[in-house]
Amino acid sequence: MSTLVIMRHGESQANRDNIFTGWSDVALTEKGVAQAHTAGQIIQASGLQFDDVHTSFLKRAIMTTNIVLDEIGQNYIPEHKSWRLNERHYGGLRGKNKLAVKEKVGAKQLKIWRRSFNVVPPLLKVRDEDSRYDRYGVKIPLGESLEMAQERLIPYWTDQIAPRLLDGKNQLIVAHGSTLRALIKFLENISDEDIPEIEVPNGKPIRYDFDQHLTILNKQFMSE
Repeated sequence: MSTLVIMRHGESQANRDNIFTGWSDVALTEKGVAQAHTAGQIIQASGLQFDDVHTSFLKRAIMTTNIVLDEIGQNYIPEHKSWRLNERHYGGLRGKNKLAVKEKVGAKQLKIWRRSFNVVPPLLKVRDEDSRYDRYGVKIPLGESLEMAQERLIPYWTDQIAPRLLDGKNQLIVAHGSTLRALIKFLENISDEDIPEIEVPNGKPIRYDFDQHLTILNKQFMSE
C-alpha cells in the first residue's frame, strides 16, 4: 500500500484580490503562510513519511512546499519541480478581477470559463517569454482549458509519480487548484459534467491510500 497527499498552495495575493492568475508568479499572503503551516502540522500529526515531494515552477506553490516540509521535519526528501504542475493558464483573463469579468459577461459565462473541462478562455494575442521555461524548450500557453492542463499533467503523473507509488513510496504534491482538479478527475474518473462542482480549497491536504495496483482504497480531507 502507498499514500499520496495532494494540496493546493496557501492563499496567494491573487486569491486574496480575486484575480485570475494562472502562470503569473505571485507570493503567498500572511493568511496563505499560516494555512501552509497549519497544513504541515496536520500532516505531521498523521505520522506520514514521504519519499518525494512534487511542486510547480510557481513560487506560491514552492513557498507552501517549503513551509510544509519544515513543519513535518522532512526537508531532506527529494523535491521535484515541474512546469507540468503549474496552474492552468487563463490566457486573456489573466490579471483580471473575477467580479469585474462576471459583471461584463455574466455569471454563466464566467463559470464556463472557470470550471468547465474543455472550454478554452479568451487567448492572449502575444505569447509570454520566461527563461525558466526556455531552458526546457517549453512554450508558455496562450491559454488553456482544464482538459489541456490535464493533458500536460498526466505524463508527469505517469512517468514520475505513479511508478514511485507502485514501489510503495509515499508521495506529496503541492500544486494549484485547477491542476489538482485535473488530477482528481483522472484518479477518480469524474465525468466532464461533474468536474465543475469539484473544489480544491487552499491549504487543505487530501489523502489517498492506494493498493498495489493504484486502486483507491480511501480518500479523506485531512483535518486537525
